[in-house]
Amino acid sequence: MRSIWNGAISFGLVSIPIKLVNATENHAISFRQIHLEDGGRIRYRKVCELEDKEVTAAEIGKGYEDADGSIIPITEDDLASLPIPTAKTIEIVAFVPADRIDPLQMDAAYYLSANGVPAAKPYTLLREALKRSQKVAIAKFALRGRERLGMLRVVDDVIAMHGLLWPDEIRAPEDVAPDTRVTVRDAELDLADALMDTLGEVDLADLHDDYREAVENMIAAKASGDEPAEAPAASGDGGGRVIDLMAALEGSVKAAKEARASDSPGGGVAEVTHLAGRTSKKAAAKKKTTSAKKTTTAKKATTDTKKKATSAKKTTAKKTTAAKKATPRKKASA
Repeated sequence: MRSIWNGAISFGLVSIPIKLVNATENHAISFRQIHLEDGGRIRYRKVCELEDKEVTAAEIGKGYEDADGSIIPITEDDLASLPIPTAKTIEIVAFVPADRIDPLQMDAAYYLSANGVPAAKPYTLLREALKRSQKVAIAKFALRGRERLGMLRVVDDVIAMHGLLWPDEIRAPEDVAPDTRVTVRDAELDLADALMDTLGEVDLADLHDDYREAVENMIAAKASGDEPAEAPAASGDGGGRVIDLMAALEGSVKAAKEARASDSPGGGVAEVTHLAGRTSKKAAAKKKTTSAKKTTTAKKATTDTKKKATSAKKTTAKKTTAAKKATPRKKASA
């Protein structure tokens, strides 16, 4: 994989030369803008407002628009001279438990590759230290003209880094939650639980982009002169109307059970358990384990008793045989 940044990880006094490579790739299909009348490409040209003429990339620089609308030119030398210690360094500032990081902060993901043979030992040291501590490293680094926050963690045998948004870039969820007070009944929660259990888990590797696949098929059909397949009718009414929540949940549970049964005959199906009869999963698992242990112990005791009885019978039989051999036979009288 092609590196997009070369630098080093600063781990205390240890410096680890690394290369940064993208950990993800975008498979989305991109479209071009065209002129509907003749199909010609629509392109953007960069034009100077003052001279009203097109300019080349070499003539374009950066500028900051002030509050009054004036532009303050910013050169590459201005940016390069800024006192940023992380310009070519991923500086680790702390180690924290992974659950301290809010997923809302997660941004782009990268792999960190050891750059050269001398980097292998300190790279492996940091990787194994992260594994053993079960923590993630919080770091600061500069990329594409700005300082960023990052989180280092281990993926297989590689150190991965997730870009993090700065805390002040996360919006508070104000006025997002429903502003109407509602009451959720236990029966509704029971059905929601049953639906969650019935749907179960999924291997994320089995999921794929159905929309992209449909677009690719449509493009292939049009390119070969065929008529694209018609899209299936959309299910549902698009929302917006008042529904019977209990009926919707019951219908969803039923549909999920049928789907699960058709996908894996004889597979497990969730049942509704009312709140009064619920047992925590840990308690149920502990009870099951204890019961299994008792059964195993009882079976073992029965087996040991049978073995002892069999051994005693064999010992008695051996003694009887030995006693018969030791007793001299009387000669028959003439």
